[in-house]
Amino acid sequence: MNAFRSTTLFLFACFFFSSLAARADDPDAIVGRWLSSKKRNQVQIYKQGNKYFGKLVWMLEPTDPGTNKPKLDKENANEKLRSRPLMQLELVTNLVYKGNNTWGDGEIYNPEDGKTYNCEVSLKDANAIDLRGYVMGLSFLGKSKTWTRVK
Repeated sequence: MNAFRSTTLFLFACFFFSSLAARADDPDAIVGRWLSSKKRNQVQIYKQGNKYFGKLVWMLEPTDPGTNKPKLDKENANEKLRSRPLMQLELVTNLVYKGNNTWGDGEIYNPEDGKTYNCEVSLKDANAIDLRGYVMGLSFLGKSKTWTRVK
């Protein structure tokens, strides 16, 4: 019986420590290409220095049906920026790794309403992130979306 208990304890310890290793923090875990929750856009998240950024690299409908030209940042509050193309536009800026598979202190630009929001990202698993945009520095005044990794 003593050998059975030792083996059981050993196996439990192995499973416990292997599960911790699987959830180990990886600051670069969000680096890659992500499909938006509406599945209409893809954002490439990359690291520059110790911060993370994301730019729009694919759109389901990249051209404006009325002009047959690339879609522009028409909703931007700054009139001077309304003529810039959406493709390759930096949407996520200045995310900093906070530990425990979370990134914060960044901003996200929403071209649908032309506004910039505070931003936090948390890794759900290797292929999904929860991205939260919020206002006035108050996370509870915001909305979360889940993006999935493009393979």
